[in-house]
Amino acid sequence: MKQDSGCDMTQGRKLSSLRHQIMWDRMIAIVEEQAQTLIRTAFSNTVREAGDLSAGVFDLSGRMIAQAVTGTPGHVNAMAASVNHFIAKYPLEQMEDGDVYITNDPWLATGHLHDFTVVTPAFRNGAAVALFASTCHVVDVGGLGFGPDGRQVYEEGIYLPILPLAKRGKMNQTLLEIVRANVREPILLEGDFFSLVACNERGVRRLREMMDEFELDEIETLSDLIIKRSSNAMLEEIRQLPFGIYRHSMRIDGYENEVDLVAAMTIGEDGIDVDFTGTSVVSEYGINVPLPYTQAYASFGVRCLVGPMVPNNAGSLSPVRVSAPLGSILNAPPPCAVAARHAIGQMLPDVMLGCLDQACPDRVPAEGTSCLWNFVLYGGHGISGGGFANATPFTVTMFHNGGTGARPTKDGLSATSYPSGVRNTPVEINESIAPVRVWRKEYRTDSGGAGRFRGGLGQVMEISNAEGAPFALSSMFDRVNHAPRGRAGGMAGACGIVSLKSGASVPSKGRTQIPGEERLILEMPGGGGYGVPAERDPKLIETDLRDGLVSRAFAEDNYDVLVDDNGSVTRPIAAD
Repeated sequence: MKQDSGCDMTQGRKLSSLRHQIMWDRMIAIVEEQAQTLIRTAFSNTVREAGDLSAGVFDLSGRMIAQAVTGTPGHVNAMAASVNHFIAKYPLEQMEDGDVYITNDPWLATGHLHDFTVVTPAFRNGAAVALFASTCHVVDVGGLGFGPDGRQVYEEGIYLPILPLAKRGKMNQTLLEIVRANVREPILLEGDFFSLVACNERGVRRLREMMDEFELDEIETLSDLIIKRSSNAMLEEIRQLPFGIYRHSMRIDGYENEVDLVAAMTIGEDGIDVDFTGTSVVSEYGINVPLPYTQAYASFGVRCLVGPMVPNNAGSLSPVRVSAPLGSILNAPPPCAVAARHAIGQMLPDVMLGCLDQACPDRVPAEGTSCLWNFVLYGGHGISGGGFANATPFTVTMFHNGGTGARPTKDGLSATSYPSGVRNTPVEINESIAPVRVWRKEYRTDSGGAGRFRGGLGQVMEISNAEGAPFALSSMFDRVNHAPRGRAGGMAGACGIVSLKSGASVPSKGRTQIPGEERLILEMPGGGGYGVPAERDPKLIETDLRDGLVSRAFAEDNYDVLVDDNGSVTRPIAAD
């Protein structure tokens, strides 16, 4: 009898575990469908083509239970902390079925005005059971436009505090009218608002279906289980590392001054603490980073190496704590300009990996381009000039990337976005929505740092206005003066270059008018190499030569090899 009872209990636990696993998988499916709904319905090319978004489900305490696989760390991890701000302003007891709330406050959400976060409460049988949140980067919010030239956040576009976007299913037409009147692309922006509403609504419907199927009256019990297990799993991963304090720094281009990013990482029994004391002070321009964005990308950098298989939610995020001194460029207070905060914030994973390389060597890749080489092109009145009064007005944001750093056992990835994860926007799409012509888009030969494993290559783009009219470039590029560094003896990748076809140099940050007869040329940085170049397999060098990734001169100068006219590679015989 006791034996049968024990078997029943064991079987019951197995069935309970299986049920929990199925519900967890269902949660992931729900938030992924939520994100895909946003991609399918979005108006801005930054969302539907590049995937610059996030989506997730939260419990009634504002804790993130699950996130969509589709999305960026800056959005997901910052959004994870933002839902609490919505609940603080609009308590759950004040929310009703059909309500939707919105903000683009950089200090309450994802770091700049171009990202709108929308939160929707999920109701079942008249009671709130969860919250869904989503974020996307829109093409325009008015003001100076997307770029680093603002001196205060008020210049950078329309600034919405947490407000109702819809009440009881009815859209806030007053809010929409105000927004439409303040932006260059009102149809795109309003369309994206509706897309955000639709994606959250899809999550709400799917959650109700799941709760009906599993006969759940609430999800707090499931949330507690998921978050506790995720936290414990993350702590187990951390406790496998050698405890101690690890320091690392990185110097990057900045805007008016170079920027030093300085970190001290303390690994201990109860988690990882990151302190950015010693980092440069705020800039006079819009490259400053609000603390939530700093925390998002620093924690992501840690998670790339520590517990990467642990689900990303409130539980796994909580053991990684990130701080930066108020007034530093990584904790810029209002009203600092922050539009191009990604140019600094997306460098932080490489800084974190520099710390972790000391704790767990031979596992960390070399530095890469890191920050997106995204830019905005403008045309029309006030830009094209009097001689082109009929030039087509346009605003188009183009996301592109350089190379990533080489890995301990593999080459780096070419023209690939890390850490943001957003995709390159297709040339054909950009040419179809604006009078932009891309004459060239190809890998940048010799841009990957030499090493036992080569850094990923950057890319070269050549762009003009298809109408022959002048246009404006808003640059937010880094790694032009400070190259991605190699690791373990690997060489640095190539610095980026911004220029015109005529040879004139173009500033890497700020707005520049491009003459109509000119072509803009962007040469994006390559990633650093890993390991001593002389140890690279000659067969890999031959493949790189054949594919045009390195030149003969580069190979002979950097890999200590000889290349014959047929592309065969040999190493000189060392003298006795």
